[in-house]
Amino acid sequence: MGLSTDLYELTMMAGYHAAGLIVPATFELYARELPLHRSFLIATGLEQALDYLENLRFSPEEIRYLRGLPGLQRVRPEFFEEYLPGFRFTGEAWAVEEGTPVFPPEPLLRITAPLPEAQLVETALLAHIMFQTSVASRAARVIEAASGRPVVEFGARRAHGPEAGVYAARAAYLGGCEATSNVEAGLRFDIPLSGTMAHSWVMAFGDEATAFRSYAEVFGGRATLLLDTYDTVTAARRIAASGLRPAAVRLDSGDIVPLSRTVRDILDAGGLQQTKIFASGDLDEWRIAEMVALGAPVDAFGVGAALSTSSDAPSLGGVYKLVEIERAGSGVAIMKLSPRKQSYPGRKQIWRLFDNGIAVGDVIGLADEPGVSGGQPLLKRVMIDGRRELAPQPIHELRGWCRKAVSQLPASIRKLRDPARYPVRFTQALEASIDRLSRSAERERST
Repeated sequence: MGLSTDLYELTMMAGYHAAGLIVPATFELYARELPLHRSFLIATGLEQALDYLENLRFSPEEIRYLRGLPGLQRVRPEFFEEYLPGFRFTGEAWAVEEGTPVFPPEPLLRITAPLPEAQLVETALLAHIMFQTSVASRAARVIEAASGRPVVEFGARRAHGPEAGVYAARAAYLGGCEATSNVEAGLRFDIPLSGTMAHSWVMAFGDEATAFRSYAEVFGGRATLLLDTYDTVTAARRIAASGLRPAAVRLDSGDIVPLSRTVRDILDAGGLQQTKIFASGDLDEWRIAEMVALGAPVDAFGVGAALSTSSDAPSLGGVYKLVEIERAGSGVAIMKLSPRKQSYPGRKQIWRLFDNGIAVGDVIGLADEPGVSGGQPLLKRVMIDGRRELAPQPIHELRGWCRKAVSQLPASIRKLRDPARYPVRFTQALEASIDRLSRSAERERST
């Protein structure tokens, strides 16, 4: 796991070691801005981040590999012989609970550790947290669009690799989906599974009726039959006349709104009022919202690539920035002033304000401030001395918390189209620190 990083993290780490710069430092991980159409994010991926930090090691084979890299030939031998073999993450972590809605530039994670340790973990932490955060946030939008109808995630085949598909399934379930088609995710995270059939099943038999009957013989009342291999309406009529009692039928192509109405009428006339209609086929929150608004008799939705690739925002633009470092025995707040990439100084806390159970705004301040009256702090300590304080939480509990936390956002924030902007402000103390450091930097530039 030590090599789950970018080379420049290791070159800086070796440089810090050579310079004796092993002082405590604090980094914060956050998104600079919301993607287009998103009005909030769902913090996700903390469980994998903590597992990574707690188990971070360099194996002898990895150390030999690093020692042979051309870019590390000038590094002192003791870095490879003494420092890396005994390397462990020994710092602390503060984080927003998984499933919590967050808004840029609020930190999702705060790491304080000796500088080389805090630097090394940047790449892996961003990868663990930002991908799942993007997927869970998209899932929450899809769930909102479905208006209480179940949504199943089944985008593993569209994901950017099998492992990405597993974590996308986790994030989508945490964000509100009812189940996943990904069997590995079901085993690893105890997520309910859902699966139907493919067109190849129907095509493998001599005729469609035999294909449906054979499938139902194996799976009985749990069977979901795919209707659109040849002709959707004809398939629905065959099922209605067959005496089969499938749990559901699936529509995967065509104009689903009128097709679902026709299929519903056929099923009802055949005494299959209990058979549900499941819709799939390149769905996202926009298409689902349209179906719901038009009153399509669709009982559940299957969403693939829109979730597993977070297709509207495949790269969330998360950053991990140094905000404080120890100098002469005291913590010194620092900030980056690059145009459009400015960071904010000091270890921070977020306080969420509520009015009658509805979140009305967040305040970002310095961690050592007394707090904001009536505000609930969102960052909690989850790791100390390299050991986690937060026990692994069941995914079902995280999912429940996420649905509750999203429901506490104003309806104007949750809208798919033209959502309101959620208020986020800085405390006076943080504003003063930003102003002081900005003026100090300006004086340095002018001398």
